[in-house]
Amino acid sequence: MATVQIKNVPPDVHQILRDRAGKAGQSLQAYLLAQLEEQASKPTIKELFERVEHSGGRMSPARAAKLVREDRDSH
Repeated sequence: MATVQIKNVPPDVHQILRDRAGKAGQSLQAYLLAQLEEQASKPTIKELFERVEHSGGRMSPARAAKLVREDRDSH
């Protein structure tokens, strides 16, 4: 498994994340890994449009945004 290191995290941001991890009953590392996994599982709007473009399909921006919202709400 890969390792990610983030330097120069502002103290207030670090404390907020530590507090959230504690409230979730997790270590800071476990909490941040879960947050990263959740973020990575959701396509960005740009990725969604690229998928539509590469598939040759046609979709309005409003329809694409609706599909993204529905997908994000389902997770």
